[in-house]
Amino acid sequence: MVAGGVLDAFEGKRYLNLETYRKSGKGVRTPVWFAAAPGETGGPKLYVYTTADSGKAKRIRRTGVVRIAPCDGRGRITGEWAAARAEIVGGAGFEHGMQLLNRKYRPWKQILDLSVRLFPRHQRIMIAIRRA
Repeated sequence: MVAGGVLDAFEGKRYLNLETYRKSGKGVRTPVWFAAAPGETGGPKLYVYTTADSGKAKRIRRTGVVRIAPCDGRGRITGEWAAARAEIVGGAGFEHGMQLLNRKYRPWKQILDLSVRLFPRHQRIMIAIRRA
């Protein structure tokens, strides 16, 4: 159980469907890897990483309003949608999120990290998500 039931829907799941919103208000859904940090100050967080120039990063910078739901690797929803707030974190938040993701997605995450080191094209960022 993650933090008294707040994020139970994501317990044991590998993917999270992150819905961000365009300026027009239209939602854009993206299945992503995530890692939970249940004991965080201010309540539990989910961490997601992406490139700084991705569409979801741009939409989160504009407004942190998102919806999240557990899903499979193809984005098919396997649970209920929940309103949430997302923010881009750096420094210690970035490092903590990467540690959690590295642990959860071993060895696949390490293979991706190697490709990023060999072919650095895009800066990576960390997104911290909390239930609204």
